[in-house]
Amino acid sequence: MSASIPIDLDSAVTTIIIQRPFKHQIPAYENWLKEMVPLAQEADGHRGVNVIRPHGQNEEYTIVLHFASEASLRHWLDSDTRKQMIEKVRPLLNTDEKIDIKTGLEFWFTPPETKKNAPAYKQFLITLSAIFPLSVLISWFLAPIFSALPFLSLPLVKPFLTSLLIVGLMTFVIMPRYVRLVANWLYH
Repeated sequence: MSASIPIDLDSAVTTIIIQRPFKHQIPAYENWLKEMVPLAQEADGHRGVNVIRPHGQNEEYTIVLHFASEASLRHWLDSDTRKQMIEKVRPLLNTDEKIDIKTGLEFWFTPPETKKNAPAYKQFLITLSAIFPLSVLISWFLAPIFSALPFLSLPLVKPFLTSLLIVGLMTFVIMPRYVRLVANWLYH
């Protein structure tokens, strides 16, 4: 088990858990996930979970947990409930799980195992170069919708919807691909 230890115990945290079930145990592992995910969702400070299933030659499941703070995450990781569930799944796994804890934007900039961390100024430039055009395009795209449905332009509703789309696109569509595209520059 590996973990990067963040400094601020009060900031939001993202945890990446890698698990590799034996191929013949995948149905049992999927059943375990169906039991485990709701338990994690009930934990104090839980903000979301994504399960990324294997694709292509990749055999690993990536479980991305979001918690309000490192303290709430550590409480979940150390809980008796989780320990019991990990004991239950251990015979299904071909290797021990790997846990990596990330705060803030560093989640997008997790280097390949053979590379060093990206410098902060490069992370800033990559993030800015993705968010600036996206914020212009999203505003342009939503303008007709906000005009047609005036209740969406209410204070807090319009900025919330705009932010929702930007953060969703950044997290699930743009940054995973963009970071791979510029990896040679980013990690050198």
